[in-house]
Amino acid sequence: MARLSLRKLFIFFLCLSAVLFLLISVQVVVELGQFERMGHILPQRDLHEVGRRHNSQGSGVLAGERTFPGGQMAQYPYIVWWSPLTGETGRLGECGTNKCFFTINKTFYSHPSTQAFLFYGTDFNIESLPLPRRVHHQWALFHEESPKNNYKLFHEPTITLFNHTATFSQHSHLPLTSQFLENLDVLTSQTHLVPIARKNILRKTLAPVAYVQSDCDTPSDRDVYVSELMKHIKVDSYGQCLHNKDLPPLLRDSNAMDEQAFYQILAQYKFVLAFENAVCDDYITEKLWRPLKLGVVPVYYGAPNIWKWLPSNRSAIVVVPDEPPEKLARYLKRLDENDLEYATYLEWKIKREVSNRKLVKELKERSWGVQDLTQENYIDVFECMVCNRVWENIDRQKKGMLPKTWQAERDHLKCPSPKTFDFASGPSNRTSLQGIWTLSYEQSKKEARALRRLAERNRIFTLAQYWKEVFPD
Repeated sequence: MARLSLRKLFIFFLCLSAVLFLLISVQVVVELGQFERMGHILPQRDLHEVGRRHNSQGSGVLAGERTFPGGQMAQYPYIVWWSPLTGETGRLGECGTNKCFFTINKTFYSHPSTQAFLFYGTDFNIESLPLPRRVHHQWALFHEESPKNNYKLFHEPTITLFNHTATFSQHSHLPLTSQFLENLDVLTSQTHLVPIARKNILRKTLAPVAYVQSDCDTPSDRDVYVSELMKHIKVDSYGQCLHNKDLPPLLRDSNAMDEQAFYQILAQYKFVLAFENAVCDDYITEKLWRPLKLGVVPVYYGAPNIWKWLPSNRSAIVVVPDEPPEKLARYLKRLDENDLEYATYLEWKIKREVSNRKLVKELKERSWGVQDLTQENYIDVFECMVCNRVWENIDRQKKGMLPKTWQAERDHLKCPSPKTFDFASGPSNRTSLQGIWTLSYEQSKKEARALRRLAERNRIFTLAQYWKEVFPD
């Protein structure tokens, strides 16, 4: 009987131990879950800040908090990168006297403190939008890349869905037109300038013109034009497109195009074909700025309004697309044979004079820098533009004033339909992609209108519903 009692007692303590183990395990899981959620809110460096400002749940309103729309009390608004350009799970950003919490965590969509959503244009995905869009939700678009990455953004029905914009267009709220140009000093620098006499000697082994492109069959149809041009003047083509000359093995990677060794090769030429992959006002890339920095005359095809941005009226040769490439070839040959006339295109460089007041003003007054640790980068400035505008409306509401409305306009991001060159014969390696860009552009108009209609219905939609809206029949 005593042995039975001891056995029962042993079983009792065993069961009690098991229960206690389960309770402890559950508590650990809960604590870990809470810690993990906290980890997704802010990186470790900001946890102390959160603890100081928000203390613990149920602690009441802290000193200095301001009222958000709908009566929500918080220290700072939340801004969500819906299509991320950054990889930060959470950061408390300082924008002058204002602070905002930036995150890529989409679960904050329904948080009452969430005030704005940021979209990176190339990754703008219609399958996942923060809908329904509440009255105080602001949408902001960052798109500095080629229109070929997402044509539907380049039409009025789509671009006007956004409140704030940062694009390559000079008309956007935060223009990024000069994003590939560090400053005036690198433009006027003569570090890589090769004397004309030396270039003439090098002409024994080099063509007068260089072309370096590995993104072939683009909306600008540049390879077709260059192929025709090559029939009338010698061109050294180093990239994969129309390739006829090799770079040293260490420079064949596209990431090596900012290497000093690559600069030294390019600087030896008299002309560089600087052809953009798309033709849009203000869409100007390193293809133009690189030869200008090196002391080479760019033969430019791209932004129709390029004259507004060139360092001087005689710093580049601008292609007239309606004129035959043969005419351009004759002009380049003439300059190649006439040092005095060719030198007029380098006079601004030799004198270190940028006569374009608009360009000077842009570089001096822009609120961000390029490869400059003493200035903010344009992504941070974009975030702060939205943050400060959110705070402006919070303060206006606190004063009993109506909120201010920002609205993207059609010219904040637009490009004409791509056009192809109609020559008797194009490059022998033309692919099936050539000519698809015009069709893609025309379809993107329908996609933009469909997206607008669905967004205005203000409810989540499926991809199938979207395509049915694009092609109703």
